[in-house]
This record gives sequence, structure tokens and C-alpha cells, in this order.
Amino acid sequence: MNENNITSFLAIDFGASSGRAILGVIHDQSIELKEIRRFTNPIIEVNGRLHWDLLSLYNQVIESLRDIRQQQIEICSLGIDTWGVDFVCFGNDGEHLRMPYSYRDPHTFGAPERFFSKIPKEEVYKKTGIQIMNFNSLFQLNAQLEEKSSIYRVIDKIVFMPDALSYLLTGKMVTEYTIASTSQMMNPFTKEFDITLLDAIDLKPHHFAPIVFSGTEIGRISPTVQHLTNLSDISVIAVAGHDTASAVLAVPSMNEKFAYLSSGTWSLMGIESDEPVINEETYALNFTNEGGADGSIRLLKNICGMWLIEQCKREWDEEKPVTYDDIVAAAMDAPPFQCFINPDSPGFASPASMIDAIQNYCRDTNQFVPSTIGEIARTIYESLALRYKQTLQNLQKLATFPIETLHIIGGGSRNRMLNSFTANAIGLPVIAGPSEATALGNILLQAKAAGIVNSKKEMRQIVRNSVTLEKFEPYDSEAWDYPYQQYLEVYKEIY
Repeated sequence: MNENNITSFLAIDFGASSGRAILGVIHDQSIELKEIRRFTNPIIEVNGRLHWDLLSLYNQVIESLRDIRQQQIEICSLGIDTWGVDFVCFGNDGEHLRMPYSYRDPHTFGAPERFFSKIPKEEVYKKTGIQIMNFNSLFQLNAQLEEKSSIYRVIDKIVFMPDALSYLLTGKMVTEYTIASTSQMMNPFTKEFDITLLDAIDLKPHHFAPIVFSGTEIGRISPTVQHLTNLSDISVIAVAGHDTASAVLAVPSMNEKFAYLSSGTWSLMGIESDEPVINEETYALNFTNEGGADGSIRLLKNICGMWLIEQCKREWDEEKPVTYDDIVAAAMDAPPFQCFINPDSPGFASPASMIDAIQNYCRDTNQFVPSTIGEIARTIYESLALRYKQTLQNLQKLATFPIETLHIIGGGSRNRMLNSFTANAIGLPVIAGPSEATALGNILLQAKAAGIVNSKKEMRQIVRNSVTLEKFEPYDSEAWDYPYQQYLEVYKEIY
């Protein structure tokens, strides 16, 4: 890296509830971040279907670029990352055919079981190595086929969310590898779509744009975008389109003997592997093999994360607004280990009331029923820490190395109470940070495309140079042993 060179990049990071535009300035082997814009990303319900507002998201990118222009900031490029599995369907005229469905749309409930009448569950897993979840792209598309969707027969291209937004900026369609790997339609060995699975949903490889890998230039912003923003000649890079893949790139690890927990609306716990790990054990444990930004495999488990707290907060705010700090403080004051939930129970996927769903779970499992903010929040945080312990134990069975440290990255890494709970539950040191791991990974991949950095090792060194990390040592692990047994007694397997 040229230490005298200062280069700026713009990361557009869309989460499943909010988004942000983050400027990254690289200089002297470090990155300085500046938040340019933050915005909400609400799910919109229309006639019982849940959608994302594609054009609103596009407009947020435009407004972010206008902010860049107004602040007279020169950027080398921009890159977009989003949550996984969701997609936009385009016709042969290049126009989108409908606002994309959200993965939380209830029409996919039971979808995997219906698809398995075509191809058995175990064969689907062996072909893809992807965790069976009802909202995976494969099952979403099969549900649309079964429903005789009005657009299905006229689909020309299926484009995943970050690539769809990049297309609106450039007019160029691509399929970025990491985001496509979440779909349950891709062979992780060949890194191509599986023909048998596509045939089962009446699709062909030509229904997807060419596959590209992280760090590839998609194109330049279009004349329309130049006109709207008064900017010109900005490159749009296919970063690791899946936000978790970008985040994992920014894990500030010193060696390979670690697991990571990307903590946000979802918690994703995993390790890095050079090759896919697909066998009877990973199938039984329902672990997933998703693409890494460097072509590696992220062997991980999707766990419901801060979604539980986010939805409870939404209900508490209706009565009296509370901050996340208020919620944590209330949880600290609540008695420990009163009751537990399985965070991944289907009842928590999209309930009308998350508070009711948690209380009903505890009632149905003959436990104490929490009622106050502190009791409910403590139930969530303790249950998440115990779920992490359960997942890490399974992950260690699959790893070829001893897991010595857990790196918690993403917004959830700021929750010191949960970090401490997790260290105690797993009995290993937890290193928290960076909270903006996704934006850092996004920016570093743009820097790689610009020839400023070369390797994952160098990228992670830059992250360590740039952020303040906090270490949590386990100090009371024995106190979590009996509660863990209680948790396992009320835990209900989903699959």
C-alpha cells in the first residue's frame, strides 16, 4: 500500500431494517470512517404480502451521492451490500416487474417441505451446502411458481438485491458470488448455479446475469445518475454483496484459530474454510456454506439476533419511548436465569407481537412468564448467549482447529452486557469490534479493486490499526452451566 496516498470510497450498507452510507478514507495503513447518511428500510405490507421498496432504496443511494457532492468529497468508487436471499425480477426490457418480496413474507412458510416433494431435502443440502431456511431464494421462487405468479413466465433476469441496486446505478447486470451463494441454488464447489435445482423451478442459467467475484468493477454511474447527482466518472464495484461476507473480511483476527459472530438483526456464527464442508454432520446440524469475499467458504449458522429486541422495542415505544441503553439497564436490574427461549423458534420469525410470542413460548414450556422490559430483555440476552454456546459447541465439532477466541463484529458488538454474557456462557475470550465491520469490508474490497491493498491479511491488519477493540474474559462460566441445561430442556429443534 502507498502510505502517501489518500483515497476515499463510499460504502452503501443496506440492512434489513436500516441502511447507511459510510465514507472510508484510507491513509497510512488505516481507515477513517465518516457517516454520510443513515436511513430506515421498512418492510411494506400490501394485501398481505411483505415487500421492499426498491425505488426508495435507490433514492437513498442518490441522496447519499448528493450529500457527497454537497460536501465536495471526491470518491474513487462506491459499493453496495445488503442482506441475503432476496431478489428483484426484471423483464426483457430491463424494467423491474414488481417490488421485491421480503424474506419475512409469510407465503414461504412450509415452502421447503413442498419443494422436497420434487427433490429430497438431503439431496438439496448436498448440492448446495446451505442451511435449510424457508425464505431461501430457491423456496421463494418455487412458491411463486406454485402460486402461478403473474410475472413468473415473463422473467428475463433474477437479480439479487445489491446487484439490482448497482444495475439501477450503472445499467449493468451482474450476479456477485457471495450474495448468490445464499440462494440455495449454487454449487459451492463449482461456484455456478445447479442445473437440476433450476430445472425444478422452471428456470435456466440464462435467467441470471454473469457471475462475478468480489472486487470486480461493474461499471460507471449512468448519465441519469450523473445528472441527478452532478457527479461523473464514479466506478461501482461489486463488493461482497452479502453484508456478512463483507463483515467477515473485517474480522481483526491475529491468526486462524477463531470463530466470528456477526451480530445485528441476525446473528451469524461461523468459521472460515478453504473448501465447502458438506457431510452428514453438517446436514444434521443444518450448517451453511456461504461464499467468502476471497473465494473461501463461510461455514456458519444463521441465528435470530437483535430482531427479537428490535421488535420488542417497537412495541415498548408505542407506550413510552425507550432507548437501547434503557433496555440494557433494565435487563441488568432484572433477576438472572428466570426463563429461556429458543431464539430460532418459528414463532419469532414475524409475529404480530414479539412480546406476546415470547410470553407464550415461556408459558407453553411451563416456565416463568416475563412481563417487564427488564425481564423480557434479560430473557432474550441470556437465551442468545446460550444459543451462541450451543452453536459454538457444534461448530467446534466441524472445525479442523481449536477455536480459541470469538470475534463479535457488527452493531451488536456494542452491547457490553451481551458480550460479557457470551464470554461467560462459552468460556472463551470475546473480542468485540468493529461495530462497522460491514462498511469496513465493503471499503477494503473497493480498495483492492483500486490496487491499494492486496490480501485479506493486509486488510485485517488495516482494521486492527483503525479501530479500538474490547476484550471480555470469561469470569463466571460455572454459573452458566446449569442454566444451559435448563435452556436445552426447553429448546425445540426447528428442523
